[in-house]
Amino acid sequence: MSAVESLRPVLSLPQIQALAAPDMAAIDALIRTRLASDVVLINQIAEHIVSAGGKRLRPMLVALAGRACGRDAKPEHHQLAAIIEFIHTSTLLHDDVVDESDLRRGRSTANAIWGNAASVLVGDFLYSRSFQLMVELDSMQVMQILADTTNRIAEGEVLQLLHVRNPDTDEAAYLRVIERKTAILFAAATQLGALAAGADAATQHRLFDFGMHLGYAFQIADDVLDYTADATDLGKNLGDDLAEGKATLPLIHAMAHSDASVRVRLRGIVENGDADAMPEVLAAIRAAGSIEYSGRRASEYAQAAEDALDGLAENEALAALRGLARYAVSRKN
Repeated sequence: MSAVESLRPVLSLPQIQALAAPDMAAIDALIRTRLASDVVLINQIAEHIVSAGGKRLRPMLVALAGRACGRDAKPEHHQLAAIIEFIHTSTLLHDDVVDESDLRRGRSTANAIWGNAASVLVGDFLYSRSFQLMVELDSMQVMQILADTTNRIAEGEVLQLLHVRNPDTDEAAYLRVIERKTAILFAAATQLGALAAGADAATQHRLFDFGMHLGYAFQIADDVLDYTADATDLGKNLGDDLAEGKATLPLIHAMAHSDASVRVRLRGIVENGDADAMPEVLAAIRAAGSIEYSGRRASEYAQAAEDALDGLAENEALAALRGLARYAVSRKN
């Protein structure tokens, strides 16, 4: 980090949450109102997901991006934030079914409680509700961004499926999945925040790039946590990625930088989704310096996110966005 970069104003996570609190209260209220359905099961599953909490990072980005462009968040920002959260929650419901997950944020998943069919169908409800909210905004540009985004997310889901139990997955293929599954929704959130604030095309592009790089940083850091975090802090089962046959960056790096016998063993573990081999995998990852390497890659993306904001007028929300980039790679859960 250069001397100039070190002087950039940066907010801590508690400061960011305090700054965003009024917007997040309005967004949460809108989310709960628009989740309501006269189908009881939809309400039960939706309440289970919403009450699980989480940091609401993606909707927060919509409001902060708007403020970073010099405009207080408007009702339009809050509606866009709710749309982003509905899309994200829908993908979580579908992911947990595909991955056969039984724990998320320290609680039983919806599919573990109500079954796969109910989870998939309520996920579909959330997708369709998000498009109802889009139409209400009556903006072709908004609908274009979100239609393209949801299509890319669906591509990412299928692309990830193709790499399950595939020991030949390399870093480039891994990053292509992240771009579609995670980063594109972060980028849509920040671009839409700028768009709703009336920002010009160049500023929207800067915020889009910020969100994209932040999404990469966030997901790589998340994948590192699957091998390093305390299970209680993480709120899910450690080694879930391994059990699902997903080769994420720490394991991909270890397979590429281990000796032949270890590489053969690691390939077999990926092919079999052998979660019981976690101690062996951890040893190989540590020996290859794969946690450190993955951490550096996450930090590079976080720095690129900060750099994307250069040239924008300084304000508290811009400092908050920088703070989120740093938080993404320093968090414990």
